[in-house]
Amino acid sequence: MEIEETIIEVEMEDEAIPAPIPKEPPKILRLEECVVNRIAAGEVIQRPVSAVKELIENSLDADSTSISVVVKDGGLKLIQVSDDGHGICYEDLPILCERHTTSKLSKFEDLQSIRSMGFRGEALASMTYVGHVTVTTITMGQLHGYRATYRDGLMVDEPKACAAVKGTQIMIENLFYNMAARRKTLQNSADDYPKIVDLISRFAIHHTHVSFSCRKHGAGRADVHTIATSSRLDAIRSVYGVSVARNLMNIEVSDTGPLNSVFKMDGFISNSNYIAKKITMVLFINDRLVDCGALKRAIEIVYTATLPKASKPFIYMSIILPPEHVDVNIHPTKREVSLLNQEFVIEKIQSVVGSKLRSSNESRTFQEQVMFTTNSPSQDPSPSSRNDSRWLKFDTKGRFTVRSCYAAEANAAEKFPWKCIWRNIAPLKLDYFIGGKSLS
Repeated sequence: MEIEETIIEVEMEDEAIPAPIPKEPPKILRLEECVVNRIAAGEVIQRPVSAVKELIENSLDADSTSISVVVKDGGLKLIQVSDDGHGICYEDLPILCERHTTSKLSKFEDLQSIRSMGFRGEALASMTYVGHVTVTTITMGQLHGYRATYRDGLMVDEPKACAAVKGTQIMIENLFYNMAARRKTLQNSADDYPKIVDLISRFAIHHTHVSFSCRKHGAGRADVHTIATSSRLDAIRSVYGVSVARNLMNIEVSDTGPLNSVFKMDGFISNSNYIAKKITMVLFINDRLVDCGALKRAIEIVYTATLPKASKPFIYMSIILPPEHVDVNIHPTKREVSLLNQEFVIEKIQSVVGSKLRSSNESRTFQEQVMFTTNSPSQDPSPSSRNDSRWLKFDTKGRFTVRSCYAAEANAAEKFPWKCIWRNIAPLKLDYFIGGKSLS
């Protein structure tokens, strides 16, 4: 039986690939106002130190002479700023924390001549969207003050009469309570309170007519405490310490040429003896605390040729320009400004700083700690047995003048040059040490 194999060819038609179903583009929706304001608030108030800065600037705009700051849990639980300024009128309290309400300007052209720290009317409003704000204030002539609370830009209840001292107190509680991710991030950070202390320290050395204090909630002693003084160097000494103040040089720069940017700068810069691991640069432009990366880099270049690589300078500068030469509206937090003829201003300042450093480096002064050896540990050589001068002075060639650089026994009969604190780059002969020669 023959089996015929029949091959049946089946032509398979290409399976048709279904065409993709067209997707409709997402609809554009208008965000609710509260959502918009909360997003904007997170940009203006980035962390607790941002809120403190805005409140201090408001206090300065109110002509305050005393500003105190109290902080709890790095500012997340409590920020309280009190001042003795002119206060807030009762009639203004209902709109105090609404967005874009301000007493600093009335039209856009006012920005060309703005002299106040604030001008947008966003800071207080932003705080109410990310925290619980309470304002207590009293103006001159009122028999009592008023207290009001704010949420999401609105006053919760009518202001209540209360006892108050001259000025305004603003309290922010539970900052970022409705921004879980940011609050969690900041809770794990230990540098928020130090940032606040550093901020207030910078304000304190510039606004010497204002007394500042900053402390943690419940602490009996303030971490920053300054009194109003006419001397900026005294303020620096009070805030940053004697070791910084004694190594500073005054510097002044000005230019009144009609073809260039009219400006004036005065401040303090560290000399060649100053040693620090981190640069400290405090810059105020028209009394506004700002950052200027280009100026900072220019000055660092000058110091690199003077200081050891591991050492960084201390710089305080106050630059005054015509208001129309400064654009203050280029950053949400107002930390940066734009200057007319900025390159010229920076080059001028850099040149003067370089000249000042070179002239100071021609003669360097070091403080000496004189050492004495005695037969009895409790016996101290008499003042007559040693020179009272405690300074060594070096010139640029390494040569030095020594006034008191030896160790003496009780009878002051023998000097020990090898016990001296001194420096000499020239080759030394053995006679200096065994020949009994004096260095004085």
